[in-house]
Amino acid sequence: MAAPSAEQQNGQSDESDLQSPISIKYEDSETESGEGALPDYVVELIEKEIGVDLKSLKKVSALLEKLTAENKLLEEQVLTVSSSVPLRVSAALSAAEESRVSLEGLLQRERVLSNTLIQHLQGAQPWADSLGRTLEQLDNTEKHMKYLQCLSRIEELSDSIQQCLITNSIWEAVVAVGSMASLDVGLKQSGCSHLQAFLRETLCFWHKIIKDRLAGDFEELLIQLHWPFISPPTQSLSPPANAQELHSQLELLVAQLLSLQTSDDLISETSVSRVGLPPTTPLSLPVQIMLLPLSKRFRYHFTGNRQTNSLNKPEWFLTQVLMWMGNSSNFMEEKIQPILDRNGANVNAKVELCRGLLTLAQEKLALDAPRLLYDDSLFCHLVDEILQFERELRTTHSYPSTLPGVLHVLLEEVVLQKWLTVERKMAIEKVDAMLSAEGAWSSQYKDISDMDELKAPDCAETFMTLLLVITDRYRALPCPRAQLRFLALQRELVDDFRIRLTQVMKEESRNPLGSRYCAILNAANYISTVLGDWGDNVFFLQLQQSAVALGEEELLGPLGVTESGRLASLEGSLFEGLLGLLERLRGDMLGRLLEAVMRDVQKKAQPYCRDRWLSLPSQCDQATMSLSSLACPLMLCLRDHLLQLQQMLCLPLFQMGWQDLAERLDLFLYQNVILYNHFNEGGAAQLQFDMTRNLFPLFGHYCKRPENFFKHVKEACVILCLNVGSALLLRDVLRQAEEDKEEPGTPDGKQPSPTSALNELGVYRLAPCDVLILLNLRASWPGK
Repeated sequence: MAAPSAEQQNGQSDESDLQSPISIKYEDSETESGEGALPDYVVELIEKEIGVDLKSLKKVSALLEKLTAENKLLEEQVLTVSSSVPLRVSAALSAAEESRVSLEGLLQRERVLSNTLIQHLQGAQPWADSLGRTLEQLDNTEKHMKYLQCLSRIEELSDSIQQCLITNSIWEAVVAVGSMASLDVGLKQSGCSHLQAFLRETLCFWHKIIKDRLAGDFEELLIQLHWPFISPPTQSLSPPANAQELHSQLELLVAQLLSLQTSDDLISETSVSRVGLPPTTPLSLPVQIMLLPLSKRFRYHFTGNRQTNSLNKPEWFLTQVLMWMGNSSNFMEEKIQPILDRNGANVNAKVELCRGLLTLAQEKLALDAPRLLYDDSLFCHLVDEILQFERELRTTHSYPSTLPGVLHVLLEEVVLQKWLTVERKMAIEKVDAMLSAEGAWSSQYKDISDMDELKAPDCAETFMTLLLVITDRYRALPCPRAQLRFLALQRELVDDFRIRLTQVMKEESRNPLGSRYCAILNAANYISTVLGDWGDNVFFLQLQQSAVALGEEELLGPLGVTESGRLASLEGSLFEGLLGLLERLRGDMLGRLLEAVMRDVQKKAQPYCRDRWLSLPSQCDQATMSLSSLACPLMLCLRDHLLQLQQMLCLPLFQMGWQDLAERLDLFLYQNVILYNHFNEGGAAQLQFDMTRNLFPLFGHYCKRPENFFKHVKEACVILCLNVGSALLLRDVLRQAEEDKEEPGTPDGKQPSPTSALNELGVYRLAPCDVLILLNLRASWPGK
């Protein structure tokens, strides 16, 4: 066959090229440089429009025409945009130029107007000055007119009051005085000091006249109503004949006095608060007049050289004030309170009377307290009487907690510091006395088992009672900062008592099994328990919040952000530091106690440790198993000590003690009996019998599963008492595991793990290496 021509060859090559355009693309991209390669989007377009079908080649001309038209359209758009840009820029420049010219014109007009305005103002200035002087004269004239109007109004009201008094029109006079008082209030910001002074003098003049007249009538009426009630009022069989008239007069006079309240408050507003008390609203005017006879009686009996005015008997005047409150309460509630309510006076008649009587007591206490600072006994008596008075005032007489009582007298710095000093001194003296007492280290409830769970010695219980009494004394103080100072004193006393316990403990440390040593341990535990309860008490939690808010470094110490946050969130406690020290003392003492017990137990256990475990008869050769004779001293010693600890230690300490003792005994028997000896079958059986049937039941009185506290001994007995086959299998598993550890490349196969093998036998505490040691202590192996 003839060879194909060159044209045919070219056509075939073209056909193959058209049939595989993708391969062409990749071949070109691999063989040619980046300049000759077709872009990806061109290749995708050809594949989409033509594909690999030769019949689709007729689409090439249409595709070419389409692309040419699109290209031409794009060129026209570019040319159009290019030609329009200069036109837009030119228009913008023209607009900017026009704006500049317009702005310059506006600026020129502004300069012209400004010059014209300045000239106009300069010309009008003389007129403005003249007008200002005229307006100033008018303003002054207006002020003078208002001043004269005020004077006229004052004279008018004064004449009106005078006329009302002449005609005995008290109500109209009272209303006029009220208007004058309102005018006085309105002139406060005026700055007219002379006018204010004149008005105030006029107001005081008429107020005094009307008040004296009303007060005289009111006092006469009160006398007819048997006021004041010095003794408890008696219920009369029949009301007086003029009872209705007296009640009408009482209502009228109380209403008129209430109308004078505003002017009375203005006149008395310059009075300062007494004895460091916070400022309070003035007393109601009727109550002020009702207090006058009581005030006279109080000053007559409790001032000057009267026998009833005794520094060492503050309870006399305090009790008298409480009696007057109680005797007058019914009259104030039944007679005065309804009148106050009908006249819109938002006051409580009984509370108002109590406030007035408290003023007498406060003034008397403020005078007496500094005179008693140098006599501790009298000062303590005064503090006790004040606290008792405050309690009765708040409870029996329902005095509102929002109003101050008499405790503010104790918050004066000198008085408060003296109180703290006396509390510290007396507390230390009492602690010295209680520690040196004969029964200081014995419990007063030792014969009553139900009440003696904590077995607290008398000195510890008395000490905590002392702290509780201090808390009750300062609990009612209205100042958190003062309360925190007392709390700091309590913490100081607790720490001092802890140091004393430590000193006595060191003296008794030679005999840690003695009763006094155990009593000291019980005392530390008792104080720690009570302080823990106090840390959850609402009162101390509130003090904790106050300490964080006030930043009391003396009480809290230098705290970081974390510690302050814990205290603020109530996670910590103000007693944490003391509890930590007491816990350390308790742990140290309990450790010494258990060490003494263990020394005695170890001494008794020495023969048992050296028993002939390798040559004991097997269980089959004995009729019945019994406790080893060498174990009897050990068991008796352990039993006696457990009974002794149970009798001398409180329940929480005994629980801790026997558990710690069991763990110590477990390690001792494991190390000195089991690991120290070899065991035949009889020896292992005897050991297991001694432990499970004799030792463990000793502790079975205190828990259900005592063997859980002897895990070393219990598991060692399990290993030593395994039958020979199980022991061989277990030894092989453990040895294989050790070999696998030494040669990590060795395949594990299906060999069980040592841990699972031990767990199947009930061994969880002992490690595989320890079990191997125990297996080597067995004497009953095949071939031996």
